[in-house]
Amino acid sequence: MQEEVENKTLTLAITTTKMTGRVLKNAIAKYLAYRKNKSRESPVKPKGKQTVKELVGQNQGVANIEITDSNIRDFDRVARKYGVDYALKKDRSTDPPRYLVFFKARDGDAITAAFKEYSAVTDRRKDRPSVLQKLRHFKELVAAVTPSRERRREHDAR
Repeated sequence: MQEEVENKTLTLAITTTKMTGRVLKNAIAKYLAYRKNKSRESPVKPKGKQTVKELVGQNQGVANIEITDSNIRDFDRVARKYGVDYALKKDRSTDPPRYLVFFKARDGDAITAAFKEYSAVTDRRKDRPSVLQKLRHFKELVAAVTPSRERRREHDAR
């Protein structure tokens, strides 16, 4: 890796009658200005979760789906898995608040697959019994099986 960095060179052609420090400085300044303008022309497109403004700014058409579930983090994981560009918008006018998921129109098939997997995950989660309920149940079973300490003390005193 270090050799690649060391081996990279830059060729700068300057037409001048006399090479001075000032001419070299101006040439390098013009090259740096060129590189700066070049980087502005090709901005990096955001991927994954983004704002609605960024999503609409890509000019590829936008569609949306409504979600009423407040657990958006699970959807975020699934959407990243499918490589979907999307934006979340919370609608506070209703109670409970609902969420609108905006996505690119060309990602329609991917977002459909992501929603199927997301709904399957939430259904599995609803079917699972609560860990706290299991713990309470086992506490009751242990309390019923274990004899109380008071009886043991009475046996020891005799």
